[in-house]
Amino acid sequence: MPIEHQTLADEAATLALGASLAARLTGGGCVYLEGDLGAGKTTLVRGILRAMGHEGAVKSPTYTIVEPYELGDVHIYHFDLYRLADPEELELIGVRDYFGSGDLCLLEWPERGAGVVPPPDLIITLAVDGHGRKATLDWVGD
Repeated sequence: MPIEHQTLADEAATLALGASLAARLTGGGCVYLEGDLGAGKTTLVRGILRAMGHEGAVKSPTYTIVEPYELGDVHIYHFDLYRLADPEELELIGVRDYFGSGDLCLLEWPERGAGVVPPPDLIITLAVDGHGRKATLDWVGD
């Protein structure tokens, strides 16, 4: 698939992008979320999770590393690797168990898990653009 570019005017647009992605991610996979602090990565995850039926809070798992969500038969794991000092730390939490067939893994700061996390099916890069954001979607697995 070609790389997609989208302009996101505000938080609502970021949530809407997440909702539209949810329909395309129903089979699971590994999604890398790239961008500076405050670029909207967690907001995008919130949009994905809400569209998949999650009604509770969605916060960045900065200190817990991973936040699991079970939505019916779907297992979604939201990772935030920002505070990871060494990718090998992921082995201590049994990270490989999270990447099962059909599971959806959303990874913020994936480069900090290099060599341990699997390759992405989709890379989403978010960048601040004035008062909004720009999103680039690269469907690596297609």
